[in-house]
Formats: sequence, structure tokens, C-alpha cells
Amino acid sequence: QVELVESGGGMVQAGGSLRLSCAAPENIFSMNTMAWYRQSPGKQRELIASSTSDGRTSYADSVKGRFTMSRNNAKRTVYLQMNSLLFEDTAVYYCNGNLVLNKYDWGREYWGQGIQVTVSS
Repeated sequence: QVELVESGGGMVQAGGSLRLSCAAPENIFSMNTMAWYRQSPGKQRELIASSTSDGRTSYADSVKGRFTMSRNNAKRTVYLQMNSLLFEDTAVYYCNGNLVLNKYDWGREYWGQGIQVTVSS
């Protein structure tokens, strides 16, 4: 079973920083577009950052200038550096990605289990 595994969440004071990681299985063929979503209580899951296979990134307005997504294709890992955190950034963060499992695979979408980020005011 293919899993995306998030790590690095936790609790931080407003103004602080956290770095999330998301690891895909190392034996997959490749990662295509990868993304980070988040969901706060009572709200819909929202896309906050995405990265194409060649590293082009895009961000939601709510995190632009504060969050940076990066990737290490060789390690099959993506990252989300979160700076200047706000109380409103409190949410469960999910990693999402289109993974190519082998050279015969077209690529399918997978989700991580989610990781809690709590920002105290």
C-alpha cells in the first residue's frame, strides 16, 4: 500500500516557524505534481501550495510570502517551510501527490494521513 507520510507538525507560538516534510516510498518511479492542503475545524480543505515535477511552485494568497514549498525528487520528499505563523494557520495539514509507481504506471493521486499544526496566539 502506497502512503505519503507527513512529519514535522506540532505546536508553535504565533510568529514562529515549522517545517513539514512529506515522504513518498523511495522505490516509486517518480513524483509528479505534489501539493499541500489544510483543513481547519468547520472549514473545507483548501489547497495552499503546489509544486510541479520541475519545481515550479504556486501558493494560496493566505500563505504567499510566508510559506515555501520545496522538493527533493531523489529522496522522494517534499517540504513546507512555514514562517511568521498566524493563529489562523492552525489546521490539519495534508500532503497530496501524483505518484508514478513504475514505468508502466500513468500516475495516480495519493494523500497523507494529515498532521496537526497548532499556532497559539
